[in-house]
Amino acid sequence: MSIVIIVEGKNDKSRLKRVVDENVMILCTFGTPSSLTLEELRKKAEDNPVFIFTDNDSSGKKIRFLLRETFPDAEQIYTRRGYAGVEGTPEEYIIQQLEKAGLDEYIKYPAPDPAFE
Repeated sequence: MSIVIIVEGKNDKSRLKRVVDENVMILCTFGTPSSLTLEELRKKAEDNPVFIFTDNDSSGKKIRFLLRETFPDAEQIYTRRGYAGVEGTPEEYIIQQLEKAGLDEYIKYPAPDPAFE
């Protein structure tokens, strides 16, 4: 079984792809989702566990609210206020949030820097 992480846009998706393995399905809302988009997301997610990772701003909160109605069992992952959305969140912080959500097995940890070994 895989997991699904729903983000707002393609830049958020690109950012997450750098820290999660290829078994994670990352879906985008591309802004505030219509009822048709929500239905498409539900179909793509199938019965996989869903995680919602939207920006910590007013539009991200609105999108999160709409997604919660479609995915009431979804787990929420949050970025810190002050970061420029998910796409502007440092990878280390994204990894911390994924670990908090119990997604360690899906994380691609960066290789250690040989300069510090």
